[in-house]
Amino acid sequence: MSQQSRPPHQATFAGPPGASRTGTDRLAAPAPAPAPAPAPAPAPAPAATPNRDVPPEPATMFLMVGLPGAGKTTRAEELAAAHRALRLTPDEWMIPLFDGSQPDGKRDLLEGRLIALALQALRLGVDVVLDFGLWSRDERSALRWLAASAGAASHVVYLPVDRDAQLARITHRWATAPHTTFPMSVADIDTWRGQFQAPDAAELGGDVPGPPPGWRGWWEWAVDRWPSLAHGRAVEGRGRDRPAGG
Repeated sequence: MSQQSRPPHQATFAGPPGASRTGTDRLAAPAPAPAPAPAPAPAPAPAATPNRDVPPEPATMFLMVGLPGAGKTTRAEELAAAHRALRLTPDEWMIPLFDGSQPDGKRDLLEGRLIALALQALRLGVDVVLDFGLWSRDERSALRWLAASAGAASHVVYLPVDRDAQLARITHRWATAPHTTFPMSVADIDTWRGQFQAPDAAELGGDVPGPPPGWRGWWEWAVDRWPSLAHGRAVEGRGRDRPAGG
């Protein structure tokens, strides 16, 4: 009697109800997890608003002090570039305006207008480099007072130079770039060295004294020294506070 053939043995499937069964006892692969929803885009940052409670930094007037040949204009150019400042050098105006000459009184008139321009720039928050030389302490004190009246700071930049170096630089400039300067004799240079008042430690430290005797204030002194400074501006009580006949 022939032996009845039997189907191959199948192992018992112990998977959860409803899971598929196969003759080779393979488990069904689980369904892939759903992709996560994209994260919401971050909200844009609010626009920065200026802090109106913090006052802006005051502008600064740099006062270049020194004799011809001291290197003032070179240093002034460096300061102007570093501070994005307005540089005012009278020689650069005098030479083209007056054909290389120095007519009497014209320089004072020009400087007065440049000072007025400097004060306007300071009030707008623009730094200024005043490349005047400023041989006298009274000139420097008046300009520092004017800067403060415009709400600005001031800083004296003093460049000393000895006589031999000064003569060599002036001679070299006249030989190589005469269109940038004026003729100067040795006698002129010696006279100017005697007139120059070098800043002392107190002045370099920021000290601004009162005006010379007989003046109500530095404004009155300044418009007497640079008459065109007051052009277009009414000045009450201008002049010396001296008794009649004094």
